[in-house]
Amino acid sequence: MKEIIFEKTGKPLEVLELRESEIPTPKENEVLIRVTARNINPSDLMFIQGMYGITPKLPSSAGFEGSGIIEKGDVSGRFAKGMRVMFTAIGTWREYVAVPAGGVIPVPQNMPDEIACQAFVNPMTAYGMLEKSGLQENDWLLITAGASAFGKFALQLAKEKGIKVAATVRHDDQKALLESLGADLVINSEKEKIQKLIPELTGGGVHVVFDAVSGLLGAKALSCLRTNGKMMVFGALSLENMPVNSGLLIFKNLTLEGFWLSTWIDSLDHKARIEAFGKVFHFLVSESSQVDIAGKYPLEEFKKAIEAYETPGRNGKILLMS
Repeated sequence: MKEIIFEKTGKPLEVLELRESEIPTPKENEVLIRVTARNINPSDLMFIQGMYGITPKLPSSAGFEGSGIIEKGDVSGRFAKGMRVMFTAIGTWREYVAVPAGGVIPVPQNMPDEIACQAFVNPMTAYGMLEKSGLQENDWLLITAGASAFGKFALQLAKEKGIKVAATVRHDDQKALLESLGADLVINSEKEKIQKLIPELTGGGVHVVFDAVSGLLGAKALSCLRTNGKMMVFGALSLENMPVNSGLLIFKNLTLEGFWLSTWIDSLDHKARIEAFGKVFHFLVSESSQVDIAGKYPLEEFKKAIEAYETPGRNGKILLMS
């Protein structure tokens, strides 16, 4: 089988290579999946660089989620050969994976592979953060990197709850895109002072910030909170730590907390997990939702895929297809 491997951490275009390997043999509690689609997430590229919360065991493949078809089912008979599934694993950028049956989810019949392969990390993170945020109808939410896949999922899910949404972008042409999805306020953080404009235009500041960037933009977003506001940090796209203004935290009584999807899901009981997945899947297949795809590439063209992913102003996911 073909798989994309790295033997040392570093910049993806410098350390990744395509190899031929043996198809894995599943263990008793595992299923063998022929992978048909995978997406590229920021966490994938950070993992390759050794900058993620999970340390790669080298040599390693990349990618944390995907969709595919069962080639060999589990002993319980729950997953049979030919069934379409989505899954999470360490190393999905390969043609076949063997994963524990407990981490596999059947794909709804009306959900294409292009959506199924990105149905877990970003939409579930957006759903989980909204659930944990405490936001109510007519409250203000600020999303940094609003034109990202996560940002667009969070925006659409927030609007369904009647939450007002402000977002930051780095390119003017992304403003119209987010406004078409329902954003109430979109600010170009490269040209405009968000720490001045957002408090003025939201009646004193936002109630909650979802921050994917950290660094200087994260610090500016923190200053957009109103008294008793909360910032939830789930990413560090800037690859920089956030300089925190202690005075703001103290005098505005602000809360600053992290969010990691795995930890949140582990905190849910079985019923709550089923409910969460059900609501997210319903959203993804709804005619009113928008899931953008900017490009599809075969595994052999992974370098072109990464270059496309890194294109400034890109709107939509980059997928690796089989």
